[in-house]
Amino acid sequence: MGGSLRQASNSVARPVPAIDLKLRLALRVAALAAACFIAVAAYALFDSDRTTRAKASRIAEIVARDLSLQQSQAQWLSVSINATPDLQGIAALMEPGLCIAYRDNTGAFRQGVCSGAPADDMAAPESFASLYRTVFRPGEPVSMPVLVAGSARGMAVATFDPATQIGQSWREVSRLLSIMAFALAGLCVAVYAALARALRPTQAIATGLRQLAANDLSARLPRFDLAELSAISGVFNTLAQRLQATLAERNALTRKLIEVQDEERRHLARELHDEFGQSLSAIAAQAAAASHTAERQCPPLYEECRGISRTTAHMMETLRGALVRLRPPDVEELGLTLSLESLVASWNGFEKGRTRFEISASGKADDLAPGVSASLYRIAQEAITNAAKHAQARCVQLRLEAGDAEIVLTVEDDGESASASLTPKAGMGLLGMQERVVSLGGTLQFERREAGGARLVARIPTMRVES
Repeated sequence: MGGSLRQASNSVARPVPAIDLKLRLALRVAALAAACFIAVAAYALFDSDRTTRAKASRIAEIVARDLSLQQSQAQWLSVSINATPDLQGIAALMEPGLCIAYRDNTGAFRQGVCSGAPADDMAAPESFASLYRTVFRPGEPVSMPVLVAGSARGMAVATFDPATQIGQSWREVSRLLSIMAFALAGLCVAVYAALARALRPTQAIATGLRQLAANDLSARLPRFDLAELSAISGVFNTLAQRLQATLAERNALTRKLIEVQDEERRHLARELHDEFGQSLSAIAAQAAAASHTAERQCPPLYEECRGISRTTAHMMETLRGALVRLRPPDVEELGLTLSLESLVASWNGFEKGRTRFEISASGKADDLAPGVSASLYRIAQEAITNAAKHAQARCVQLRLEAGDAEIVLTVEDDGESASASLTPKAGMGLLGMQERVVSLGGTLQFERREAGGARLVARIPTMRVES
């Protein structure tokens, strides 16, 4: 069962060689036209054989009448009717390859006349000659009775030479096939050109599909002259419009969810600051008082009180870091560039030289829409946090490029090389950044380098505050 599934999957994955539609249709039309031409050539051969037989029959009939007249005149003139008739008088009827003869009632040959083949007669190929002999049996004699006073006095026989008949048929067929070959070539060229012109709109369809594949949902197709392609255009435009509307609704919903998440984070930050922070401050004050008292009255407890103070200080430092991540500075008030510089400075102070954080900003990044600035700050914050915690990097670089068309945020580190897979894991941090970027109509790229380090690039359209 597993083997059959693997075989089926391999057959599906194996690419099928594509053939140009215009060429395929032109070849089919050419094959159909060739079949028709062959049928016409076969009909021409049958008609030529029928014409030759009819001609031989007509000549035999004329010879029989002439011989009957000669013998009737011999009776009137009291000449022996057994005298050999004269066939030279009807020699004008002779054609190339034709033989006429007179046989008496006993079948004995009395006289005959034959005409040779023309000098320029072209011999037919042996294969054509064999096929012609098999189908038509050329050279069959045609006999007509010679009647005198109502009684048969012999037979007039007309026969065409088989080689001459085959040669004439070959000349006619070869001439016809030559004309048909030129006609077939012209037909193929005309059909291919007509199909190329008719299928030219498919290039626009392919361009539109590539735009959809590149997430450009604004692509639309014009109406075409062909009804079938016009129907495809209508379906394409409807699909693109619905996808665009669906994506806009999804992005709006994602932005709303992100706003709710940020509000929840701010609420949690306030709760931690007001409740947990105050409790830690109270514990720190009590631990300081206890250590002061223990130093004077109970020295053995002094170190335990100092340990409580150190643990409390560490918890307060951890709490301050969590509050910074939960409740970032007011980006709208400080500006995106200053907020990112403050973020980088705080990480440099926290790491104390273990990891160096650098930032470079270009363009006008402080007049962006508040939602865009907040999302960019969150993306940079999450990316730097991941690099600091998981990459074990010596240097983390943050670059912000605010252009007129798009804003590019890049976070790059020189962390350790990927030991297993270069494909990034879709953790909650990466998914959150992806949601923020997609909600703004942008793209997010993340890659690990085999030599070490990672690179994250977020691109979003520039949305500035209208003055």
